[in-house]
Amino acid sequence: MNYKIALLKGDGIGPEIVDSATQILSRIGEIYRHTFEYTEYLAGGIALDTVGIPLPEETILGCKNSDSVILGAVGGPKWDALPGHLRPEKALLGIRSALGLYTNLRPSVLFEELIDACPLKSTIVNRGFDIMIVRELTGGLYFGKSGRAGDTAYDTEEYSVTEIERICRAAFEIAGKRKKQVTSIDKANVMESSRLWREVAERVASEYPDIEFSNMLVDNAAMQLIKNPYQFDVIVTSNIFGDILSDELSQITGSIGMQASASLGASALGMYEPIHGSAPDIAGKGVANPLATILSVALMLDHSFGLKEESRAIESSVQKVLARGDRTADILGSSDKKPLSTSEMTAAVLSFL
Repeated sequence: MNYKIALLKGDGIGPEIVDSATQILSRIGEIYRHTFEYTEYLAGGIALDTVGIPLPEETILGCKNSDSVILGAVGGPKWDALPGHLRPEKALLGIRSALGLYTNLRPSVLFEELIDACPLKSTIVNRGFDIMIVRELTGGLYFGKSGRAGDTAYDTEEYSVTEIERICRAAFEIAGKRKKQVTSIDKANVMESSRLWREVAERVASEYPDIEFSNMLVDNAAMQLIKNPYQFDVIVTSNIFGDILSDELSQITGSIGMQASASLGASALGMYEPIHGSAPDIAGKGVANPLATILSVALMLDHSFGLKEESRAIESSVQKVLARGDRTADILGSSDKKPLSTSEMTAAVLSFL
C-alpha cells in the first residue's frame, strides 16, 4: 500500500523528533512492504517567519489531500509577544478545526520499566498502568468567543449537545475494547456548560449498559490521579480539562517526552503528535526524547491505516528498548548510565524492529 503523509515539523525540537519518527516509519515500510510518501508543509513559528501567518492555506489543503498528518511541535519565546491571532499555537487550533478533528486520544502509559521515573512513591505506584484520555478537541474554551474590552479580558466556553454526544460516544466505543469503564470529568457544580456535559454524558452512558460509568469533578480528578491512578481506564472530558489533566498524567508516567496523541474525526484522516512542546532550550542539541513521536506514529498506523501488526511492532520495540535500560536524559532517573541522544534512541528502536 502507498500512504501520503503530510509532515508539519514546526519549531524547536519539532524537526528532530519528526525525522526520528519518519525513520521508524520508513523501516516499517521496508519490513511490511508499504510505501510512505512524505510532503513537508509550514505551520507555527516557522510559517510566521516565512510567510507571515501561522497556518498557510497551502498547509491546510496539503493536509486535506493526505492520508494522515504528523506534527512535531510549534511555538517558543521568540513569538510570545505577538498578538493572539498570530501566535504559532493558532496553527494547532486552525488545523484541528479545518480537518474536523474533534477527538483527541491521549494514552498515558506508565511502562513497568519506567516506574522509577514516576514521581509518586512506591506505595501508590507499584506497577504500570494505561489510562486513555479522550479529549474533546474543537469546542469549548479554546474555540469560544474571546477578546478584550478596556481593562477586561474574556474567554467563553460553549458546548452543543452534538459536540458532547460525539466525543462521549467515541469514549464509550474505545472503552468497549478496553476495561469497559468510563469516567466523565466536568465542573458541573459551577459551570453551566459542564451541567449540559453531564446531562448528555449520562444519556449516552445509558446506551452502553455493559460499560461502568461515573462522573467526577475536575478538581477531584486532579487529586485522584495522584492518589490512585489505577481507578481510571478511559477518561472523557472537555478541551481545556483534557489538556491540563493529560499534562499532569505525563509527569506521573515518567516524562512528557513519552506521551503520544492522536487527533481524529469522522474519517480515517488523523493528525498524530507528541503532547509536549517545542522545547526551544534543547533544540538543535540532539538530546530530545523521540519516543512520544515514535509512539504517535504507532497510533497512526493503527487508527488511520488499520495496520495493527505494524503498530504493535513499534510499541513492542519501544518497550524492549526501555527494558534494556536505554534512556534519554528526561527519563534517566537516578541511573548512572550515560543518556542516549535523539539519534541513538531512534537507532535503538530501529534495532529491535
